Amino acid sequence: MCTVILEYNESNALARYKLAQLLASGLFIQKDIQVDEPTADELQAHRELRDAMLAHSRNSVSHVIARYL
Repeated sequence: MCTVILEYNESNALARYKLAQLLASGLFIQKDIQVDEPTADELQAHRELRDAMLAHSRNSVSHVIARYL
């Protein structure tokens, strides 16, 4: 089974109507998606990766920036 995520303007009557038709056809079902919040360990790992990437990018492009100063 495949998953399709739709975004639409809730105030658009035509969009609401078409969505209702899709759901009423019985070919599609609506599921509630719960977004899992990242754990403290995941946040820490992300911060470490981000900091390492930023430190590396500063070092790798510093010679390019210096050339144009």
